[in-house]
Amino acid sequence: MVQEPVAPPVPVPVVAPPDADAVRAARRDLREQIGRLEHELGRELAARFPHREPVRPGRSASALAGPRLLSLGQLERVRDELADRLAALDRPYAAELLEDMYRAPERHRWEIVTSEQLGEPDCCRWQVRPRLGLIGMLAGWWHVKLSSGCPLPG
Repeated sequence: MVQEPVAPPVPVPVVAPPDADAVRAARRDLREQIGRLEHELGRELAARFPHREPVRPGRSASALAGPRLLSLGQLERVRDELADRLAALDRPYAAELLEDMYRAPERHRWEIVTSEQLGEPDCCRWQVRPRLGLIGMLAGWWHVKLSSGCPLPG
């Protein structure tokens, strides 16, 4: 009777459990980011609508789910959702600010609006500056200056 050669056993890769300290640190970092974004969003809404509750399209998906312990992926989605809401709040405000800067530059001295704030892919900056430097600043001659765009690669 001929015995067939037996293949050596295939080693099974051992997956190390995630480091508990690293997971705890990541969760803490995400919760701090969420807290900062919630604070910033609340501050912006209170500044824009000081005497009334702003109308919202509905509760967020995370708020509808109720109390629970969130995984890292869920915490990242909550953070991204808050960042998107804050960015959506900034775009109309930046556009209104830019229009107001052109209408009355003397009321917006040294203010800057970037194309990123407007939701555009360019790297332009609009800044209210004095016309003719120090003389213009003393005379109250302010205007909006548009930057030349993206810097050349170095």
